[in-house]
Amino acid sequence: MTSPDSQTEALDERFLEIISINGRDYQKYAVDRQISFEPVDDDEAERLELQHRVFHKVFDDRLIFPPIPHLRRVLDCGYGSGSWAIEIADQHPECKVFGIDICPHMSPDDVPQNVNLEVDDLNRPFTFPTKYFDLVQSRLVATGIHRERWPSYIRDIKRVLNPGGWVQLVEIYFNVQSDNGSITEKHALREWSTRYMGSFEPSKDLRVGTRLRNLLLAEGLTEVDARMIPLPLSAWSTDPRMREIGAANSENTRRLLHALALFPLTQRRRMPLDQYQALVARAQEEARTPSLKAYFPLYVCIGRKPL
Repeated sequence: MTSPDSQTEALDERFLEIISINGRDYQKYAVDRQISFEPVDDDEAERLELQHRVFHKVFDDRLIFPPIPHLRRVLDCGYGSGSWAIEIADQHPECKVFGIDICPHMSPDDVPQNVNLEVDDLNRPFTFPTKYFDLVQSRLVATGIHRERWPSYIRDIKRVLNPGGWVQLVEIYFNVQSDNGSITEKHALREWSTRYMGSFEPSKDLRVGTRLRNLLLAEGLTEVDARMIPLPLSAWSTDPRMREIGAANSENTRRLLHALALFPLTQRRRMPLDQYQALVARAQEEARTPSLKAYFPLYVCIGRKPL
């Protein structure tokens, strides 16, 4: 991670190399080093933008959760398509926004002048100065962070925060749940969840959302608040707001079920492609079945560095 005061460096060609598998593009660097197994093509960039709009509804259009009166510098860990970082920069033109992600392929070509998107591995120690950021966001990085890295990752975040600065963490727990308990081990959604999460063991911790509060407390952060929000996979809820979220999330879910698990299941677990496609098709159908009331637990946690 380049020091913010250094000159811009040419992007290492290793980060740009692409491999195509089963019709989707992947970053060779990330795959070879078992950092990330998610597609990096235009289809995935579109899905991430769709997912970002879903989160807008989930969080009532709030990009920042803790109370921060004035932003000078912000760090976005795992910026993806850059949507959150760009919106923060547009809303706070006086703020400098930094983003870190292993993959540059989905970041937009044109970003505001106060945005600096860097390519690096979040599993490496941060090289940003101590006491530098007012806010650090970390969103959906569980599939990229190695299991043993989490304590030092939180420690790095705390180090680069200003005294009184905040961190906000967002992670999906991909163990599908049912609001009425109707999903069983016989359902394709449950099989998808079990196989997908199992494909990352033992190197990654896809259950880390349930531990975010304890991780922040262990590193001495204060004012820690953690919540689980049911993220409906379709418009099954009788609550108007949650029904609207589910309707918005239906297309994202359809794409997610195929895109996220394609490499882990067909390449790491050697599932035949036709068997995989059949599983995903069944899971997609179940996701949009109102009577199953399917959702993913979405964990959100904030914490403050002591003054």
